[in-house]
Amino acid sequence: MLEAAGIPTLIIGSARDIIEELGVPRFVFTDLPLGNPVGPADDPRQQRRILRAALEAAVAMTMPRTTVELPVVWHGSADWRDTFMSTSDADALRREGQQRRARQAARRQPS
Repeated sequence: MLEAAGIPTLIIGSARDIIEELGVPRFVFTDLPLGNPVGPADDPRQQRRILRAALEAAVAMTMPRTTVELPVVWHGSADWRDTFMSTSDADALRREGQQRRARQAARRQPS
């Protein structure tokens, strides 16, 4: 209905096979972990870069069912599949979680 009314729609996602099967009008694919199509929660700079690139790509998408793949990587590593959600080092994961929570708390503090 939105498209028929002249309002363009855009999906940014990671599940390429599923989203393309749905036949959405415009799809920007990011090869990132599911649930993280614009990057890690603690990386707003990457999120803004992905969003900006997706909006720029959307302008050029004039044909229905168009997919554009953005050349982005997870935490600077193209081999994220080997380590994402790994529990091989629980102590390291615990420290990483504590550091992330500390960064988030610091960002919430008034300046």
